Amino acid sequence: MLRVVKTDKAPAAIGPYSQGILSNGFLFVSGQLPLNPITGELLDDFQSATEQTIKNVISVVEAAGGKIEDIVKVTVYIRDMQKFSIFNEVYSKFFSEHKPARAVVEVSNLPKNAILEIEAIARISNS
Repeated sequence: MLRVVKTDKAPAAIGPYSQGILSNGFLFVSGQLPLNPITGELLDDFQSATEQTIKNVISVVEAAGGKIEDIVKVTVYIRDMQKFSIFNEVYSKFFSEHKPARAVVEVSNLPKNAILEIEAIARISNS
């Protein structure tokens, strides 16, 4: 059984997809951009953009009944690998004790010309 997960605490989908899909205890969080969910502003300062994008991912996880510790896999798409150390610094503020599996991939472009996008998979125990 599939359940669509939606929250106002993360940006609305900008295309024909869901913010998240919960299936058999696993939540698949669609790629989140550095969009402020209240104003719709696309952030382009790398540190602020990274923080906002991670917060957007966590908001979808929480909307499904989970918490940050339920995240098991994170995939990051970044437009400039030279920013990798900044990304790691911000990322480690959210994932210090709990360290999910992760991949970071440099890409040439992203939707809305964003500087990064993050998707995640979480195991939601109460589903």
